[in-house]
Amino acid sequence: MRIAIVDESEMRASIIEDGLADLPDCEIFVITQRLGLMARMDEIQPDVVLIDLGNPSRDVLEEYFAVSRALAKPIAMFVDESDDDAIAASIDAGVSAYVVDGLSTGRIRPLVDVAVRRFNAFSRMQSDLAEARGQLAERENIDRAKRLLMNSKGLSEPEAYKELRSQAMRSSKRIAEVAEALVMAQELLGGAA
Repeated sequence: MRIAIVDESEMRASIIEDGLADLPDCEIFVITQRLGLMARMDEIQPDVVLIDLGNPSRDVLEEYFAVSRALAKPIAMFVDESDDDAIAASIDAGVSAYVVDGLSTGRIRPLVDVAVRRFNAFSRMQSDLAEARGQLAERENIDRAKRLLMNSKGLSEPEAYKELRSQAMRSSKRIAEVAEALVMAQELLGGAA
């Protein structure tokens, strides 16, 4: 596992590093400069990012939230003080664990575990949502294609579906692909589905 620790304070970064000392098969990279942070992240390709901000200003927080959005990795952020707006913004930015006043060696490893598990759970939910949306879009295309066939050929709904299924079998394609092609062709010809 590759872990990037982002902290402008080397002393605070060492607390996080000490908390990860017993983590097996782990490469740790400490980044103490905000300048060029994304380029450094691209170079490291971390599996997990731990960001310690102490008492960040709104601008600094927003800068790190932008990094969080771009990375799409488990991120734990440590701050000394927080407010509801900062917590909400961190969640929106994809921060997996937002820890207020919790920087101590003994808490680091469990927080990394939480961040990774939350990130994985959220990723699964996003994947499931994308799959469901894809299936819904396919279903809508199939329904539109059936309506096209029903209107143009005077078929019943079961007959239109049978026609789509037969064409899919003849062309070795999925019904959704045939339906999408039919709907697209109709749109190109200027008709409405």
